[in-house]
Amino acid sequence: MTLYIGREASKLWKRICAETSAESNLFIDNWKYIIAGFVFQYIHGVAARGVHYLHRPGPTLQDLGFFLLPELGQDKVYVSETVFMFVFLSFFLWTFHPFVFKVKKFYTVQIWCRVLAYLVVSQTLRIFTFYSTQLPGPNYHCRPGSKLARLPEPDGVLEVLVINFPQGVIYGCGDLIFSSHMIFTLVFVLTYQKYGTRRCIKQFGWSIAVIQSLLIVASRKHYTVDVVVAWYTVNLVVFFVDKKLPELSDRTNGSSLLLLPLSTKDKDNWTKEENHKLLNGNSVNPADRRPRSQSNGKNLEDVNINQVDT
Repeated sequence: MTLYIGREASKLWKRICAETSAESNLFIDNWKYIIAGFVFQYIHGVAARGVHYLHRPGPTLQDLGFFLLPELGQDKVYVSETVFMFVFLSFFLWTFHPFVFKVKKFYTVQIWCRVLAYLVVSQTLRIFTFYSTQLPGPNYHCRPGSKLARLPEPDGVLEVLVINFPQGVIYGCGDLIFSSHMIFTLVFVLTYQKYGTRRCIKQFGWSIAVIQSLLIVASRKHYTVDVVVAWYTVNLVVFFVDKKLPELSDRTNGSSLLLLPLSTKDKDNWTKEENHKLLNGNSVNPADRRPRSQSNGKNLEDVNINQVDT
């Protein structure tokens, strides 16, 4: 038993080291996109803090979701935050599973580049939206009479640029349309829908997204319109971003990182180069080939180039 555990631990360590080496090379090539994505998270936080200075508390607007869903109350506002943290942590850990599990479909660096692209585009649209029109916040700390409903005028620019985390994020007002919680939740669910492998987890993810939407409205953190707009906006953003960006490397067929082209142009050049070698009677390394799709959707297996009759 001890020998078996030691053997498996040795395999796991080798797998982690190999994956770390591959991911490090990817990070060197894509670190600018990763850093830019995280910097924009700060910019989004500064924008949300800035609109808080413009917020004017007032009567809660008429809302269909408020009429249909009972109010949870101030003592249960943690429920929606707990569900969101569960979604966030679960997705975060899943993106790092290639370091541990033998079967893997993507590279962690590539998946986070894609996720950050979704977030940046969605949050950019959100910033333009909540600065266009400021609605009176429905949350308890944003209502008339609350000391947190309005921020005093800042003494300088530095005060605006410093985000009071996490209190400044939790008790923000004015950044309503559309829900930031739903942006993250839907981006994570849509990403797993495309790159995940477990059907039951996909169905569970969509169920959690619906429950999260209802909890946000029931907690009076957002109006129903904030959640509804997030649902169709994020789906459209993910759709169009996927159209513009190249497909991620699929590792389920054992393909190597260096063997997959990064764009359609590179793919065409790679295919032409290989065909040129075949016409000249030169052999092509089978490791440089990967299954290609026919019109009927079936894959052609790698062939032994040395047996081609010139």
